[in-house]
Amino acid sequence: MGILDRFTTIIKANINDLLDKAEDPAKMVDQYLIELTDSLAEVKRETAGVMAEEARAKRLVDDNVAQVTRMESLARKALAAGNEDDARAFLAKKQQFDTKGAELQKAYEAAHANATKMRQMHDKLVSDIEGLKSRRDTIKAKVAVAKTQEKVAGFTSQSDRAESALEAFNRMEEKADRMLDTADAMSELNEQPVDATVGLEAKYASAADGAAVDDELARLKRDMGL
Repeated sequence: MGILDRFTTIIKANINDLLDKAEDPAKMVDQYLIELTDSLAEVKRETAGVMAEEARAKRLVDDNVAQVTRMESLARKALAAGNEDDARAFLAKKQQFDTKGAELQKAYEAAHANATKMRQMHDKLVSDIEGLKSRRDTIKAKVAVAKTQEKVAGFTSQSDRAESALEAFNRMEEKADRMLDTADAMSELNEQPVDATVGLEAKYASAADGAAVDDELARLKRDMGL
């Protein structure tokens, strides 16, 4: 009964452990459902076969018990009729059925144990499948939320990097402003100081020129008798 050992391993499989180890539980739960459904179909076929074997073994035991009862009944009838030899023959046959019955009983007990195990595995697989189906939507919803949270965390990280870059640009701009202010100050300091007398010289030179023109005009008027 290699099928028993194989499906005992399936029954012992812990769904939660498998999901914990899965990279994508949403996909894993669908895959596990497919595998369990395929396994259930095979278990059903095997269980039906084992149960049929159990029924056949039980029928052989019952038939043998009936033969034992019949041989003893015939032996009683032979004794009642005074045929001791016939009674002895029936009892000898009864002993053969008794011996055969012990072997048939062992076979039936083994078949019954196998059928019980198969039925238990069948019922466990059905229960697992129904339980997993009821949890599938919840598992997928949790996975979807988790993936969304991962995306949000990624965007938050990018936002933090953008903010850091903006702060760096602000610092660079402030530094550029300081450099420009410093350059302007240096340019102003490098200019030659204005000589106040230069302006005064121009003022008085202009006044002198005006006086000279007036003198020249007076001379021309005298010459012309005006």
